[in-house]
Amino acid sequence: MNPIFDFFLGPYEDRELSLIILEATAFFFGIASVVYAKKEDILVYPTGLVATVITTYIFFTDSLFGDMMMNFYYSIMSIYGWWNWARRKDDRQPVVHITRTNIREKWVGFGFFLLTMLVTYGVYVAFGADIGPTNYVDIVTSGIFFTGMWYMANKKLENWTLWIIGDLITVPLYAYRGWGMFSLQYLIFTVLAIQGYLAWKKNLGNSLQTSSK
Repeated sequence: MNPIFDFFLGPYEDRELSLIILEATAFFFGIASVVYAKKEDILVYPTGLVATVITTYIFFTDSLFGDMMMNFYYSIMSIYGWWNWARRKDDRQPVVHITRTNIREKWVGFGFFLLTMLVTYGVYVAFGADIGPTNYVDIVTSGIFFTGMWYMANKKLENWTLWIIGDLITVPLYAYRGWGMFSLQYLIFTVLAIQGYLAWKKNLGNSLQTSSK
């Protein structure tokens, strides 16, 4: 068989069909979620919630607790982001707009980053899992992604920077583990995150020009 097909399909030969279907479903909704995020469409949250809940379950069954916690956090933050993006002023204009982070928000984000890593490490210890080099990468990316999720929920431009960094780390990590479908997903996420950053930056620039007139 072609080495590329071996890489993507090989790990699934002995995998339960139900888990393969769930992973494919999470793959589809995950991509859809990032596409909606790029468009600043609130559908980012319901589609993302489907993907993260399924992925949380998949990683739990495979004892990948760092990844599991990361997606569990996503699920909780998706509910908050959904509510925050849906808020309207006078039932018309959205309350939350695309902005850059200020100094306080940067420090809050750094606090989320550290706290998430500590909690994720604690989950590994609580489950009695052996913590190897790749698990420490999980712990770091959990902090990056959760902070990015919080920034996205508040429409901060910097969320895309964190997604790009986290995605670039996750692509080879999942490839190393033999998670071909998830590795491909995060490669697509990287491209979409770059596009999302450029789209939101353009939107922010247009908003600033309009407000200055």
